[in-house]
Amino acid sequence: MIKLQQISKIYGSGEVATHVLKNIDLEIKQGEFVAIMGPSGSGKSTLLNILGALDEPSSGTYTFFDSSINSFSKEQLALFRRYILGFIFQGFNLLKKTSALENVMMPLVYQGIDAKSRKEMAYKALKSVGLESHVYYNSNELSGGQQQRVAIARAIVTNPQVLIADEPTGNLDTQRSHEIMELIRSFNQNGITVIMVTHEEDIASFATRTIYLRDGVIERERTHAL
Repeated sequence: MIKLQQISKIYGSGEVATHVLKNIDLEIKQGEFVAIMGPSGSGKSTLLNILGALDEPSSGTYTFFDSSINSFSKEQLALFRRYILGFIFQGFNLLKKTSALENVMMPLVYQGIDAKSRKEMAYKALKSVGLESHVYYNSNELSGGQQQRVAIARAIVTNPQVLIADEPTGNLDTQRSHEIMELIRSFNQNGITVIMVTHEEDIASFATRTIYLRDGVIERERTHAL
């Protein structure tokens, strides 16, 4: 599904050049749940941003099925992010004085879906994360765990093929973190490919495979027993 070949990322040039990623080769199969781990500065967030088409590699190729992401225009990249990918961020990134329903409807606005369908799809997504009784609560009236559930509903409302999760439990306690991970795993079991950055081994254990980065290279991989 996803194939990275000799992906490098360099910031700056000359003597001040910083090589964040160095010739990364990586394949992710459809339906996998992959965790990316590594110490601060290892390149894991940069790798996730490239996979999410939020950043461009300095060299190397990124292939999604038979499409070369490197050759996409800005408009094509925007469509790729809008229709193929869903994003979950550590900071939730919700509109604070806006209802959960309106937050989840937002990606559907950009897809040009009519108001009635948007509302129905957003309600269904919120129900799937257990928040059907909180659809009209403003996000600032919700707990951290509930806000992350809204963020997950927003990420999956467009029926993405790939879910990109950047430290999705970083702001939550252990119990809420595991609840969120069970939820993300359930979507993976229903066919969504998940790629997640985390710094916690117990969170990575929800994945089917963990990739360990260090100094911009893949140090090792580990497959988890199901």
